[in-house]
Amino acid sequence: MPGGAVAPARASLILAKPNGFNDDKHFGIDIVRKAIAGPMPGGDSMAGLSRDTRRARARPALSLSARPHLRAAQACAIRAAMDQMHPPRPTRPRSAALSGLLALVLMLPLFLTGCGDDKEADANNVAAAPVEDMYNNGLDALNAKRFQTAEDQFAAVQQNYPYSSWAVNAQLMQGYTQYLRNHYTDAIGTLDRFSQLHPAHHDIAYAYYLRSLSYYEQITDIQRDQHGTEQALNALRDVVNRFPESPYARDAKLKIDLCVDHLAGKEMEVGRWYEHQHLYEAAIGRFQKVVDDYQTTNHVAEALHRLTEIYLILGLKDQARKTAAVLGHNYPGSPWYSDSYADLVGDRPLGAADDMPPNGQRGFMSRAWHAIF
Repeated sequence: MPGGAVAPARASLILAKPNGFNDDKHFGIDIVRKAIAGPMPGGDSMAGLSRDTRRARARPALSLSARPHLRAAQACAIRAAMDQMHPPRPTRPRSAALSGLLALVLMLPLFLTGCGDDKEADANNVAAAPVEDMYNNGLDALNAKRFQTAEDQFAAVQQNYPYSSWAVNAQLMQGYTQYLRNHYTDAIGTLDRFSQLHPAHHDIAYAYYLRSLSYYEQITDIQRDQHGTEQALNALRDVVNRFPESPYARDAKLKIDLCVDHLAGKEMEVGRWYEHQHLYEAAIGRFQKVVDDYQTTNHVAEALHRLTEIYLILGLKDQARKTAAVLGHNYPGSPWYSDSYADLVGDRPLGAADDMPPNGQRGFMSRAWHAIF
């Protein structure tokens, strides 16, 4: 440059790395320093000048129009230096399958929201119907054997009009619909709530009877546990005891006899198994329970015969003769008495035959039964 002239500040920046800088970090710092400080005047042209003059020539004032360009140049230089020190990491392209999966996950709440809106709209449509229309729709569906629709309609009546008289009848009809669908547990729960909420209802006897039928229909064969039979027996007895004059009491009494006979059959089944396993004490307990607790069933004759049979096996001949005498007195024409008599004759002492009633003679219970019926 000519002596005394000063080059315009930061007119050009040398971004090439000088030979003296082998480190990128130092080179970047030098670039930033140069961009901020600007080029220095050359050589000894500054010699002999005062300190203020040297400052003025080293830092010439910039016009207002040149300052924006200066700031832009500084920013570019700083970014270039930072990029050289820390190059950006390459980005991995996202696969199309991953993009589709993310889109599906993002759209899933929209579908769920739409389904929920449809259900809410259906519920609002049901709730908007008058109570008599919903109840009559339930009756029509029940007559058409569309049990699910009928149950839903009766439930909607109770939900939307809980304090109306329609809701009381709908609850009873809901229990009846559940009974027809063989949903006995649901029916029992509904009828129990009905009985607790409306104990003075004019159809309360029918509610108790329908509840007992729900238990009665669940009775299983004697090979299984008979807890359900006991529940049915208790429910039927509630009908007879609470409503003896109702039209449901007569049918409940018949079903009570069947339940008792079923329980006696279970005891006989267990007693026979004990006898076959030579567990005679346990077998005697089962057969004796039938004789004591289920005297009106048709299993008593066999129970007496099994007791006679076990007593003979154990050598209790006197007890066997007494049991066979009770059997012959009450069931003289029973084949079980014939078998017991044959067993005793083959093992009885002399003169014991005189104590046995002759075959074919009716006992007191048999004579009383035929005299009444």
